[in-house]
Amino acid sequence: MRILRFLIILAVLGVCAGRLNAQTDVQLSQFYEVPSFYNPSAIGLTDNLRIRAGARLQWVGITNAPRTFLGVADMPWKFGKQRVAVGVNIQQESMGLYSTLTAGAQFAYKLRKLGGEWSVGIQLGMYDQGFKGSEVYIPDDDEYHQGTDEGLPQTDIHGTAFDIAAGIYYTHKYFHAGLSATHLTSPSITMSAAGSSGGSEGSSDKKYEFQARRTLYFTAGGNIPIKDTLFEIVPSLIVRTDFTFTTGALMGRLRWKKFLSFGVGYRWDDAVLATVAAEVKNFYIGYSYDYTTSAIRTASSGSHELFVGYSMKLDFSEKNKNRHKSVRLM
Repeated sequence: MRILRFLIILAVLGVCAGRLNAQTDVQLSQFYEVPSFYNPSAIGLTDNLRIRAGARLQWVGITNAPRTFLGVADMPWKFGKQRVAVGVNIQQESMGLYSTLTAGAQFAYKLRKLGGEWSVGIQLGMYDQGFKGSEVYIPDDDEYHQGTDEGLPQTDIHGTAFDIAAGIYYTHKYFHAGLSATHLTSPSITMSAAGSSGGSEGSSDKKYEFQARRTLYFTAGGNIPIKDTLFEIVPSLIVRTDFTFTTGALMGRLRWKKFLSFGVGYRWDDAVLATVAAEVKNFYIGYSYDYTTSAIRTASSGSHELFVGYSMKLDFSEKNKNRHKSVRLM
């Protein structure tokens, strides 16, 4: 769509004029399945090695709309008498001419207080931002546009910066809650494009800068058993703000025998959410659909999200120190 391309170009102009600030973390409808993606302290919540991978296709029907792929994994670990956890996450997103790749290693320290378990965690990683300057399109068939602009990169560029996140998480038998901050250093990613003028190497390079905003997250959820039934209600909440833009989502799911779950939710001023999921032994699969409530619905049929996962029981006791099971036989 030419309208979307034009909007992308306007964003690029913002980069050229100075520093571009944007909402930098993907919004997920199944955020409750990957809590460590937003909070590095939300790792090692079970005794299992836990893996989740997913894809999100946003605003289907709009050309070059956001496409996101991500994966997370975490596991608890005993360090002497202390309980700790380690984890990793990776995300790749494309939106128009922009592409983003983030990756991080996580560590959390755990202690039991106030009837539950507290976890304090940190994530160290990288933030890579790219822009396909070779695909820039500016219409030049009318009096409102200029066919070329020296302020726009004409080649593909990208840059990388160091990134930090931190958080705290509390888990109780019936509920959990966490507070975290991503992009704590507000990393600034500088992208360079070779200039067209002569001179020594690098002397005419043009600089484009992207800055990831510090973002604060609050997440919460729980499980409420329905007496004398095999059902339980599982509410989940996420609120995020970069102190310029604030949004949030609320999801309510009904889970049967810890096997099947169905849910509906709402993302503030954006979409109505519906989800279905199944857990079979150690495997998980979940699908969600977003019905857009904003003006974007005139051009899009909605957003789709799919997650798959696997969990494996860990036992680091001395008697099992040298015993291993093949995943294929479990």
